[in-house]
This record gives sequence, structure tokens and C-alpha cells, in this order.
Amino acid sequence: MRLIRTKGRGAQQAAEVLVALEHRGGAALDTVLPAVKRIVASVRRHGDRALLRYAAQFDGLKDKAKLRVTAAEMAAAWDAIDPSLRQALSTAAAQIRGFAQCQLPAKWKFSPTAGLSTGQLPRPLGSVGCYVPSGRHPLPSTLLMTVIPAQVADVERIVVVSPKPALETLAAAYHVGVTEFYRLGGAHAVAALAYGTASLPRVDKIVGPGNLYVTAAKRLVAFDCAIDMLAGPTEIVVTSERGTAANIASDLVAQAEHDPEALAIFVTTRADLAKSVIAEAGIRSRNNTIARAALDRNGLVILAANVEEARAITNRLAPEHLTVDAVGDLDWVQNAGSVFIGRWSAQPMGDYISGPNHTLPTGGTARVRGGLSVNDFVKLITVQEYSAQGLRALGSHAATLAEAEGLTGHAEAIRTRLRKSPAKRRPRD
Repeated sequence: MRLIRTKGRGAQQAAEVLVALEHRGGAALDTVLPAVKRIVASVRRHGDRALLRYAAQFDGLKDKAKLRVTAAEMAAAWDAIDPSLRQALSTAAAQIRGFAQCQLPAKWKFSPTAGLSTGQLPRPLGSVGCYVPSGRHPLPSTLLMTVIPAQVADVERIVVVSPKPALETLAAAYHVGVTEFYRLGGAHAVAALAYGTASLPRVDKIVGPGNLYVTAAKRLVAFDCAIDMLAGPTEIVVTSERGTAANIASDLVAQAEHDPEALAIFVTTRADLAKSVIAEAGIRSRNNTIARAALDRNGLVILAANVEEARAITNRLAPEHLTVDAVGDLDWVQNAGSVFIGRWSAQPMGDYISGPNHTLPTGGTARVRGGLSVNDFVKLITVQEYSAQGLRALGSHAATLAEAEGLTGHAEAIRTRLRKSPAKRRPRD
């Protein structure tokens, strides 16, 4: 891990590093975009023929009959896993479901003026595709995090795609009642979800994290099929004055082991704690090849001039995961995917079992959105109903605005009704 200081001789370097970090994100996608364009275009044009060719090439799927996972395979996987894992999956699923139910937007009505009723109707999307990676590690937790909010939203058709799905992932699918699961991954899976093939009908929206090829494909199809976000490598920022080197370093190593490109940053004003965290992270990553590579490449300790600057830097970074010292720190946090408070809130708890979703914005997009939630699986339909009284109260104002915009047809549609609305009765003496 590198140490940079925001004051003194290192100030200029720190300023340049921070600017670069603010603009991290999509550049890496450009390197794979030409290949992804070819794959997506081929699947879109040739359907199953291209899809199955890529599935054989990239996913090792030689038999078309194995493309769709059967209910029996998912049930067998659930029976085959250790009872302790079944209990862990059940507990995590309940936690995630409970949190998603709290997030579900409500139907409501509001009458701002007599004779006008307005409101909101939440309606589920018709179909979604949940991408579950299965590269270096099986990720049953990602299946839970993507499928359960869709179920809570009452999405009718939920499709899971995962290349070479692990036993644990199949077991998780069985536990939450997945009925449509395909052994597919990569850009070809995204293309099939977006445009449909004979074997895999298209969906309305694609959610879930993936590698560069998956993310580039999601960006490419986004005008034709809705997506959740462009999620890049995992990020962690710890901003602390009171934490221990052991706790801070263990969280940095934990997130760094996801990917050699993971970003791990510690922000503090304490030089002694900064040096201790660097040393501790080195020790803890010594036998963790991926974490060590990530910390060597993207591990950073920022020594700020004061607490206010440390907080400002944190918000500029807009990290995916953020750890702070105390509840009071929430007052200054403006940009973060998910926040962990205090010494006992180990970041991996959020990856698995806390309840909030672990599919979170990366690359600085936490400036504009939060993590995946039940809200990604619903649309909000607004409703308005006027009575004659309401039209009389507001109609002339709306017609005036229409005429100011030169839209005479708009104005006339309002005035036609105003002329026909019954006059307001005067009360008798």
C-alpha cells in the first residue's frame, strides 16, 4: 500500500491521485468493447446458433440439453450441501427479504386541491435477468441479493444466468424458488437476456455484477434493455481516527481479495495509525495472492491535513463500501454505496447477511445512485383525477402556461372542459 500526504512535499502528488480516482471507472471497458460488440451483434442476429457457440467456447457447455438447469438439479444441490450452509443461506435469505420488504414503495394518494386527487401506483417489472458471476469463487450470496428483491417486488418472471454454476449457487436458487436458470455467462448471456433467443426469451431488465465483458455488454445493450448499473471491481474506503489497525487492515484485505483490480483506501489524519495499517495489511495479505496483488496495485493510505479534509476526500471518492467510526459520521457522509459504522461492523457482514444489498455502485457512481434494491424492480405509475371543481380551480392556470409555450391545442383541451363544467352553485341566503 502507498502512503500519500495532502500537505507538504506530497501535496501535489496527492492532488493528482485524487483527481484520477474521481474519474476512475469506464476506461477499462473500452479495451474489451470491440470484442463485446462482435459477440452481442452475433447473438442478436443469429440467436441460439451464436449463443450456443459462445457457450461452448467460453462456458464449456457442449450439450444444448444442459443449457437450462432443471428443478431436480437445484433440489439435489440443496440436499447435497452441508446443513450448516443450508442454515446460513436460510438466514441470509430472511435478512435480505426483510430489508427489501421495508424498501418496497407504497401506494398513496394526495389531494393538494379540492377536486384533485393524485397518487402513486407501484407496479412490478414483467421480467428480469439476474447475472450471478462464478469465476474465482462461487457466489450464492449474489443470487440471493439479486433474486430476492425481485421476488419482493412481485416480478412475474425471474431468470438467472451463471456460467458453470457451483453447487452452492444451485442450492441457493432452490431455496428461494428460482424456476428459470441457465448455464450461461459473459457478454453472450447479456445479449441473450437483452434480445432473446429461441432458448432464452428476452427480459425487461438485467441486474447483477460481472467481469469487464459483462459490464461492457450491459453498457452496450442499455438502450434496448434496462440495466441496473455498470458495476466495476470492488471498492473499500475506511475513514477513521479511532479504529484499530487490525480491524481496518482486515477489512481492506477482505475486499481486496475479490479482484486484483479492487480498490482499497484508508483515509485518516493520524500518521501512526496510517503506518500501522500499512504494516498490518501487508502481514494479513501475505498468503492471499489476489488481495496482495490488489493492495500492491490499488492500495492507498491518504494522510489528510485535518478531519474536515478527510471527510471531504471521502465524499469525493464516493466509494462502494465505506467504514466510519460512529453514528455521528453519517451527518457528513454524502456519497457512498453502503456505510458500516464502528468497530464491530465488519464489511463482509454486508456482503452476506446484514440485509442491505451487496450489489453496489462503483467507479464513483455512488455520487448519483445507491445499491441495488427492490426499487430497481418496480416502476412508479402516477395517477391524477379531477372533478369539475378541481378543473375550475386549476384549469385556467394550466391553460395560461400552455399558451405561454405556444401549445394552443393543450390550452383548448383544457378550456373545452372549462366551458362545459357546471358552474359553482352559490349558497342560498
